[in-house]
Amino acid sequence: MTGRSGIQRIRRRLFEILEISAMDDKVSSIFDAFIITMIVLNVALVVFETSEPLFSQYKTVFHAFDLFTIGVFTIEYLARIWVSDMHGHYPRNKPWRARLRYIVSPYALIDLVAILPFYLGLYWDLRILRLFRLVRLLKLFRYSPALATLGRVFYSERRGLLAAGIIMVGLMVVAATIIYYLEHDAQPAVFASIPHAMWWAVATLTTVGYGDMTPITTEGRMFGGFMMICGLGMFALPVGILASGFATEIRQREFVVNKDVLGQIPVFSSLGPLPLSRIASLLKARIFNVSDVITRAGDYADSMFIVLSGEVEVATEYQRVRMTSGEFFGELGLLVDKERNFTATARSRCQLMMLQKADFLHLIGQSPDIGRVILEQASARLGAVGADGEALLDEEEIARSRRAIDRALNQLG
Repeated sequence: MTGRSGIQRIRRRLFEILEISAMDDKVSSIFDAFIITMIVLNVALVVFETSEPLFSQYKTVFHAFDLFTIGVFTIEYLARIWVSDMHGHYPRNKPWRARLRYIVSPYALIDLVAILPFYLGLYWDLRILRLFRLVRLLKLFRYSPALATLGRVFYSERRGLLAAGIIMVGLMVVAATIIYYLEHDAQPAVFASIPHAMWWAVATLTTVGYGDMTPITTEGRMFGGFMMICGLGMFALPVGILASGFATEIRQREFVVNKDVLGQIPVFSSLGPLPLSRIASLLKARIFNVSDVITRAGDYADSMFIVLSGEVEVATEYQRVRMTSGEFFGELGLLVDKERNFTATARSRCQLMMLQKADFLHLIGQSPDIGRVILEQASARLGAVGADGEALLDEEEIARSRRAIDRALNQLG
C-alpha cells in the first residue's frame, strides 16, 4: 500500500510538472524552458543541416543532438500518456480510457508526429520524412500563451475564415475563366487553358504580379486592373476577421468588474448601486481556460472565488462538484487559517472574480447582509456528505470551522 501511494505521489508530481505549469513551481518552469529550448534548437538543426559544408564538418554533432532530442521528446510523450488520467476532464475510474482519449487529442498527436519520422526513418529511407521534423515547432503551442491565443482566435473565427476562403477561391476561378476567354486567341500558348490561367489569377489578386503571364488585349488589361483592385479588398477580408477575433479575445481577457456585472450575481442582487460599486473596487478579475487549475489542495487559503461565467469543478478527496455562474467557493478558508482541502479546475473558459482575505473581512464588516449570506452558505457546506454517506470533513475541522463562522456571525449581529 505504501509503495502504491508512493507511485501515486510521483505521478501527481510528474503531472504538475508536465501539465499544470504553475508560475510558482520552479521545477515546472525549468522543464518548460528546457523543452522550448530543445524545440527551437531542433528546428535550427533541420535548417542548418541543409548546408552541405556545415553538415559535413559537424555531421557527428548533428546526429548526436538529433538522437538526444528524440530521446527527450519520446520520454516526454510517454510520461504525458502515463499521467493523462489525472486530467480533471477525463474519467478517472477508467485510466485506460482517459489515456486513449489523450492519445487522440491534438497536442498528443503533435507530440507523436514530432517523433514518428525518426522511428519510421529507421526502416524506410524517405526524404519526405525529414520535412515532418518541422512539426516539432508546433509543440510550442503548448508552452506559448501567445500562440495559444492565436489558435483560439483561428478556431473561434473558423466559420468566417472558411466563408472568406470560399469567396477567394470562387473569385480566382471566375477571374481565370474570364481572362482565358479574353486572352486565349491572342496568346494561345500563355493562356492555354483555365487551369493555366489560375496562376495569373493568383498573382494578380494577391497584387504580386510576377509578369510571366500578362494580358495584351485592351479588354484583358482592363479586366486585369479591375482584378487587382478586387484583390486588395479580398485579402483584407480575412485580415479583418482575424483582427476582430483578436480584439474580442483581448476584451474577454481583460473584462472589467463593475456594479452592473455584480448585480447579476445572486448574492449581490439585493444591493444598491453604491454598495455594489464599493464591492467592485475590491474584486479582481481573472480568466481561466479549459483545464486550468485555479487552486490546488494544499495551497494556503488566501482568497475566495466567485464564478461570473463558465463552469468550475471543485474536487475533494470524496466528491466532485460543478459550479456555474453566481456560485462561489473558497470562502471557508478565509475564516480559518488553513490549507485548502480541494482542487478547483476550469471545465470551460471561465471568468472569475477573486476576493483576497483582507478585502473579504473588510467586505463583511461593511456589508453585514452579504457577509451573513456567505457565512450561512459556508456553514451549510460543513454538513455536506460524500457519495458514501461519510462527512467530507473530520469532526475536529468541522467544529473549528463552525466556531469561526459563529464568531463572525455574532460580530455581524
